Amino acid sequence: MSFLQNLPFEAIGVAVFALSGALMAARKGMDPFGFALLATLTGVGGGTVRDLLIGARPVFWVGDPSDVLVCLIVAELVFALGPRRVAWIEGGRQGRVLIWADALGLALFAVSGTGKALAAGVPALSAVALGTITATFGGIIRDIFAGTLPLVLRQEIYVTAAALGAAVMVALQAVGLDPFVSAAAGFVAAFGLRALAILRGWSLPAFPARD
Repeated sequence: MSFLQNLPFEAIGVAVFALSGALMAARKGMDPFGFALLATLTGVGGGTVRDLLIGARPVFWVGDPSDVLVCLIVAELVFALGPRRVAWIEGGRQGRVLIWADALGLALFAVSGTGKALAAGVPALSAVALGTITATFGGIIRDIFAGTLPLVLRQEIYVTAAALGAAVMVALQAVGLDPFVSAAAGFVAAFGLRALAILRGWSLPAFPARD
């Protein structure tokens, strides 16, 4: 699955997730260190959990710290923009662009994480779980550190999209399809479901809350 690891979109995905972490830091009124922390946790958190679970040594950003550097640059650029420009990014057309870029990153990391898990020789179901973790755990860690209910615990169709993409990739590869084609199909499945959820306001049913 080295072709996935070499795609420039992976670096774009890291930057996009780092941006979401920095925007969360802005909403919480953090200092530059807080920006750097949340951006980095969001950008590399999912991949870190995956590598620890499969016993990859070193963890990907330890062997090549370029992803961490991307996160730090994004964080401090957002901090330097100031409150007014950050609010414009969140509320204007760029805010919409960020939603779609995040969907792109989610789909890419779902298949890249699944590919790395399969390359490590884990069972199919475990590979699906690890692909989902790669795509979503950065946001979970970010929200926990920011004191916010994680997105995956709400009704948003988000983790479901990542799991679908990972499952499609594993299933197609299991029947002998070319790894690139399997990854492309998984990407389309994850991005397609997330896109439909954004466009049509789809969400999962919630259990009625009780006091």
